[in-house]
Order: sequence, then C-alpha cells, then structure tokens
Amino acid sequence: MGIAFGRRGAGAEHGPGAGSRRPRRTRTAAEDGAGAEAGAPAGDGPSEGARSRTPQTPHRGARGALAVVAGALPALAFPAPALWWFAYVALIPWLLLLRTAPTARRAALEGWLGGMGFMVAMHHWLMPSLHVFLLVLAALLGLLWVPWGWLVRAMLGDGPSGTRAAAALLVVPSGWLLIELVRSWEALGGPWGLLGASQWEVAPALRLASVGGVWLVSLLVVAVNTAVALLVVSAAAVRMAALVGLVVCALTVGVVWWGTGPPREQGTARIAVVQPGVFDGSGGAERRFARGEELTRELVGQDLDLVVWGESSVGADLATRPDLTARLTALSRAVDAPILVNVDARRSDRPGIFKSAVLIGEQGPTGDRYDKMRLVPFGEYIPLRPVLGWATSVGKAAGEDRRRGTEPVVMSLPADGADAALRIGPLVCFESAFPDMSRRLTRDGADLLIAQSATSTFQHSWAPAQHASLAALRAAESGRPMVHATLTGVSAVYGPDGRRIGTTLDTDRSAAAVYDVPLARTTTGYARFGDWPLYGALTVLAVLCAAEGMGALRRPASEPRARRARTARGSKERPGR
Repeated sequence: MGIAFGRRGAGAEHGPGAGSRRPRRTRTAAEDGAGAEAGAPAGDGPSEGARSRTPQTPHRGARGALAVVAGALPALAFPAPALWWFAYVALIPWLLLLRTAPTARRAALEGWLGGMGFMVAMHHWLMPSLHVFLLVLAALLGLLWVPWGWLVRAMLGDGPSGTRAAAALLVVPSGWLLIELVRSWEALGGPWGLLGASQWEVAPALRLASVGGVWLVSLLVVAVNTAVALLVVSAAAVRMAALVGLVVCALTVGVVWWGTGPPREQGTARIAVVQPGVFDGSGGAERRFARGEELTRELVGQDLDLVVWGESSVGADLATRPDLTARLTALSRAVDAPILVNVDARRSDRPGIFKSAVLIGEQGPTGDRYDKMRLVPFGEYIPLRPVLGWATSVGKAAGEDRRRGTEPVVMSLPADGADAALRIGPLVCFESAFPDMSRRLTRDGADLLIAQSATSTFQHSWAPAQHASLAALRAAESGRPMVHATLTGVSAVYGPDGRRIGTTLDTDRSAAAVYDVPLARTTTGYARFGDWPLYGALTVLAVLCAAEGMGALRRPASEPRARRARTARGSKERPGR
C-alpha cells in the first residue's frame, strides 16, 4: 500500500541486544514490488497480481499504430474486396489489443484510434471530395468507440471469469451496436458501413436480416469475434463459455433459417433500368439526358411495367422545360410504360434546389413526386454551415444546401386490366442506407422499392459496389424486391429475399437492361417489429450498468489483501510519537 513499516514491535526492541543494535530498516511496499499487498514475504519479488497489472506490451506509439490498423481491418469484408467471411474474425486483433491495455484510459484511447482507422478505411473514397477534412471527421466520429474500448477491457481483460466471459458475449456486441445506432444519425454520416451489411450476399445472414434487420446481423458478427477472442487467450473454463456462445450463434442462424422461410412470390414485374454512363463537363446534363433517351428507345416492344432512370437524370425543372417534358412523355408512349426519372434542379413553385423522383406517364407527369428527405452531409448540405462552411474551400462540398422533402411517397402505376396496380416506393441515393425508410415504405403498401443513385464522383473506388450492396439488405429486411438504378453504375436488382436478380450494370457500361422481378407480399419480422435488436442491446447495457453499480459483476481480488501494518507512531509502546 506504499506504507513504510517503522521499527519492529516490542519483540524487536526487547530482544537480545536491543539496546545496542540499530533498528532494522523495514522495506517499503514499493521495494517489495507490492508483495505486502498480495501477502508475499518481503524480498520475494513482485506478486502474480502485480505482474498481471504490468503486462509486457508494445511501446505506446506502437500500440497506437496497431489500434489504427486493427480498426481498419473490418473494411476488407465490404465491397469491393467483399471478403464477407473475414468479418467474423476481423475484430479479433482490436479486441486482443484492448483487453491488454494497461489502464482503462489507455483502452479508451485505443478505442478512439481504432474507430478512426475504421472510419477512414470505410470512407477513404471520400478523400477527393473532402481532402484533409475526412481525417477531421474520422477523428470526431472515432470518439464513439471510446466507451467501447473501455468496455472491452472491463469485460475481457485480466483473465475474466466464466460468468464475466458469458456476459461479455452479450455486452461487447451490444456496445458495438450502440455505436452503429448513434452514427446512423444522418448528420453524423448515416448508417454506411454497418458491420452486418458486409454479409449482403450470404443467404443465412439475409434471412437473419428479415427477422431483425441489419442490426441482428451486426450483433451476430461481433458476438462471434468476441467468442473467438476468448478462445484464443483464456483459461479452460472461459473457453467453455466461448464455445457455448459459438454454438448458440450457430443455433440461432439455424433456427431462423428453418423457422422463417423465404418470402412467398406472387407474380412478377418487368422492370427496365437505364444507365447512361459518365457525362461531365459543359453540357453534361443535356448529353446525359439524350443518352438516356436513346437507351430507352431501345426498349420498345419489351412489354415493360416500368422504366427507371438514375439520380439527377434530369437537370432542369420540368415545369420550366416543356421540351424535356414532351420528350419524356413521348418515350413513355413509345415503350408503353411509365418512366421514373429524377430531377435535380431549382424548383419554380418553391425556393431552393430539390432532388425529386418524378413519374412520367403517357399523358405527361402523373403528379406523383417524391422529394429526397435525407441529404448527404457535405455532399448535399453542410451541417452547421456557419461553423463548417470552410469545407467548401478544401473539397467538393455543397456550395448551396439542398432542400428536404417532408414525407415518403408510395406511387401507383397504371393498372393493366384486372391486375392490381403495382405500387412503388422511391428512395434517392443515400436513403437506401437507412433501414427505417424502406420499412416505412413497405408498411405504407409498396410492392417494389426503388433507389435512384449516382456515384460518378467516386467512379473508380469502392463506393459504387458498396452502395449497390445495400439494396440486398433492404430487400431482405422488407420482403420486397429492390431496384438500384444509377447513372454510372453499379446498377443491380434484388429479389424479396435479397438475392440478386440477373446481371449487374457495372461502372464501365452505358446500357439498358430488363429484369423480371419476383414480387412478394410476405410481412417479415423486421417489417412487423422493427428495430428490436437495438432495444435489446440497450437493455443489456442498462442491466450491466445497474449490476456494476450494485457490485454484482465485480470480480473478487485474486489474493487476500495484506493487513495494514502499524507504524512506530501508532504502536502501544510509543504512543503519541
């Protein structure tokens, strides 16, 4: 305890030669390597407990670099590398580093550094637009992992007991999910790079998403990482808890797979996607429109239900450009199907620039219009522009904020004979990352989800493939097929179970493609119950806080504490000194 023992007690003073011998100096606890605290004899060196508190770890600078790299590893599970299997072990280096942090403060720091690494790796393709500001954003968002770093050390560090290891299999994933919930707020960048989204092409994971959304998949992935980390470093009793955790994860996937069948298909819809390609420079919008018009005419006679153009496919307000309206109306008549275009322009009937999905029929605009509600931070508006407006000087941030729509819209296509009208739910670009938006459209009666997108700024990066993959999760969650139509690729279509339909239109193509899309009206667990895994995670963390507050999960000391020694000042023989 750092207390210097004074002269020996009465036995020492009255023993042989007491009057002539110099009092023997007593060693301090620091000199004994905290041996007194652990009950070890003086001079025996540091106790086992002391050694465990000062592990042989890399230099602080090296640990910091390792944290950044370890945090970046999960990005490899997402497109374009798409190593989906790697997600189940990608967090292990980070977990092992955090559990060996010498202090809780250090674990929090390494949580922050790892969070920075993850955000930069997931969003590195934004560098041409944001430049150095991307690092600023990563540093700010990385703060979300500070409490998670502390939590990992508390649950996994210092040789956890079997009970604490079992609790860790719930607590660590719940902590991660809370981070995903907070950063899913639009102003913080939205739910891009949720760990569960890396499983977009894995059928059992898509089935899980139909029950609990992408959130349930994230929980499973982090739980597997946590269990494997415990297997690597822990004692036999803890390994048994980890093995049981892995078995429970496997059984959960199996029960969901066998207990919830795929959505029951009810008919098909014939949908065409028009992808004109990249048209930059002066007159780019007009040339892009003309190319879209040319590709749409190639679809004549295809017996289509709908033609979908990408985001910003029309660069002028149709109310002020009757020539464009007339050309689109003629196209709709030629292909005998309505056309869903996307207008990116300043509106004549209200102030500001809007991005709007507009349905064009054989008689012209049908009146169905959806204005984009959730905008891309910095790309379409600048949060706190008076403070952060300087971002426009270092990148391609929005010079003027776009305006927001007020509510989602479900559009009904013209019915053909006795068939019921096909109802579509449009989303614009970034909005396909939000599970709640597609769920809302499904509950409002949409039979088909459509995302109109444009990623030409990031044409040769991971962004187009990552964006297209999100539609698979939204389709599986909602039990509704989803069309992801872009200007420049990747365009893709997914069935109501999340599996891909037909071939994709990659970033090197300027083409139109037709898809026979299976329809379904099954109500999935996620569509019915919503974000229940998030509420479960919050409950787990609340229980942990309550239990820690009551000391229910506090680990007992590994060895009894040494009895506090009396100094000469407090001895019976020399009171008052």
